Amino acid sequence: MEPVSDPRIYSQRYQVTHLIARGGMAMVYRAQDLLLNRAVALKILYPELSADPTFVERFRREAQAAANLSHPNIVPVFDWGQDAGTYFIVMELVDGTSLAEIVRGSRTLTPSRAAQITAQVAAALGYAHRAGVVHRDIKPGNILITTDGQVKVTDFGIAQAVASEDHLAEAGSVMGTATYFSPEQAEGAAVDGRSDVYSLGVVLYELLVGRPPYIGDSPVAVSSQHVHGTIPSPSDFSDSVPTDLEAIVMLALAKSPDQRYQTADELRADLVRFTDGQPVHAATRDGAYYGADVTRAVATVTPGERTQAVPVMSGPRTDVRRRRGGARGFVIAIVIILLLAAGGYAYARLATANSVSTMPDVVGQTVASASSTLLADNLVIGTTKLVYSPKASGTVVKTDPSSGASVKKGDTVALEVSQGPAPTKVTVPDETGKALSTALSALQQLGFVVTVNQTSTAPAGGAPNTVLSQTPLGGTQSHAGAKVVLTVLSQGATFPLPDVRSDSPLQAAATLGQNGLSVSSTTTGCSNTVAQGLVLRTVPAAGSMVTSGTSVELVTSSGVCQVYVANVIGQTPAEASSTLSAQGLNLGQVTDALPTDCLTPGTSGQIISQNPGPGISVPYDSSVDVTVCP
Repeated sequence: MEPVSDPRIYSQRYQVTHLIARGGMAMVYRAQDLLLNRAVALKILYPELSADPTFVERFRREAQAAANLSHPNIVPVFDWGQDAGTYFIVMELVDGTSLAEIVRGSRTLTPSRAAQITAQVAAALGYAHRAGVVHRDIKPGNILITTDGQVKVTDFGIAQAVASEDHLAEAGSVMGTATYFSPEQAEGAAVDGRSDVYSLGVVLYELLVGRPPYIGDSPVAVSSQHVHGTIPSPSDFSDSVPTDLEAIVMLALAKSPDQRYQTADELRADLVRFTDGQPVHAATRDGAYYGADVTRAVATVTPGERTQAVPVMSGPRTDVRRRRGGARGFVIAIVIILLLAAGGYAYARLATANSVSTMPDVVGQTVASASSTLLADNLVIGTTKLVYSPKASGTVVKTDPSSGASVKKGDTVALEVSQGPAPTKVTVPDETGKALSTALSALQQLGFVVTVNQTSTAPAGGAPNTVLSQTPLGGTQSHAGAKVVLTVLSQGATFPLPDVRSDSPLQAAATLGQNGLSVSSTTTGCSNTVAQGLVLRTVPAAGSMVTSGTSVELVTSSGVCQVYVANVIGQTPAEASSTLSAQGLNLGQVTDALPTDCLTPGTSGQIISQNPGPGISVPYDSSVDVTVCP
């Protein structure tokens, strides 16, 4: 902890003493509760965010959600309030360290200890889920271990009360930490407690092998792997991971929420069984390793041999929308296997049978049933063609020869097999210029298979985490299951600095933050065109090439500039108007001079005095009154 230089007291009660950590929305301090004379943790919203009602409301929701949770494995919230426009939450000060510190440097825990810690986190999540709260950001940094070994879950900063009607984190937003995202969270889809189960599965995986299942160059790359990637088994990295515990991990990490533990309590129960030396349910469930969204081949094994699941199909999760290509692959696999079996059997029968018979009617039957019928008649299945048909996928729609025709035993029969109705045409939406998370959600909801490419070259207006281009183009006719490629900026790529001139400082900071930029300082300068308080210019200037992480100085308008009045004495009013206009000033009232003031020859029609006088400093757009000899 870092001592603070200014021990400020909030609400005349909480005096900060040490800085503990900096988070995404707030800073956490060690503070002294002067009323109850105890140490507490004080979470203070960043000053620049306190002016934004959305951030303040999200901060308040965090306090409200956490304050309603009373559980031994959840850090309790004591108080919430504001002081001079600064908002804060008061929490229990946990004497211990975060799980992230314990496993820093790829360190691992023993299987027993890892299971015990994960079981306590699952107990906390189970309680929260029953109260209608989904954490959404489970990771080692949000799991604290006290000095006596007790586990406490903290930071419900992006939690959402799923029973509430006024959601701040709507479906389609992506919130949390990419390394620990669930697939549905990475897609921007609606989440429930099973998303926390997946994230906790990632944590357990990391505790066992010293690294998370997915590692990438950017959050976008990691998020994409959660949706489309294949999770390697923990035993691929460590031989010390017990088979039962591996089964628990992989069941928690199933792509489809329907294939995971359905509650955190179920996960906790299996972890307790493991630590007690009892058989775990995960080891006996079909598809415990990868769920129902991949095809896998397994062989007969001897006792003690680990079963290796081999995924052979990539693409979106089954709970989003099944690709037609997947159904087609399934049909092809069945046809090939049955053809091999039927062909071999029929070939063996040809030597003993060659009589004439009638072609049986197998239209409408499944491939398996049709193959059995043809095989019984000593016929050989030849070419098989997959066709679109309103008939059920995998059923025979046509044979050659057709039913009733004369055939000899050993003749070859060609089949046409339905692969289901023809895909419905879908218009590809134009996602260029939109946030990547929004684009992914929109395309995947329509059933498209999305691939994200990265480029180091940004076009005009290009920004990080924004779709720069797409293939096929928006408006193109395609079908569900088709591939759409989105191109985004790669990590470290340069892009034009957004133009935030004439925005408020808060709007400008938000725009820059969305592009991975930060505000370094704010200065002022006069302007005759930009209203006071708005951004006049930036340093670097708008359009300059920058990279994520660049600090930008905002220069705001202090109001109109001062102008030194020109000398228009001796000019005609028309000449004076032109001179003053060039300075941003106006010719004001024109008054005739007294005859006694115009005795000098040649002064008729000329200005003999002005107000303000020459050299006087006045605001831009001021007026200058003059006196003219008649």
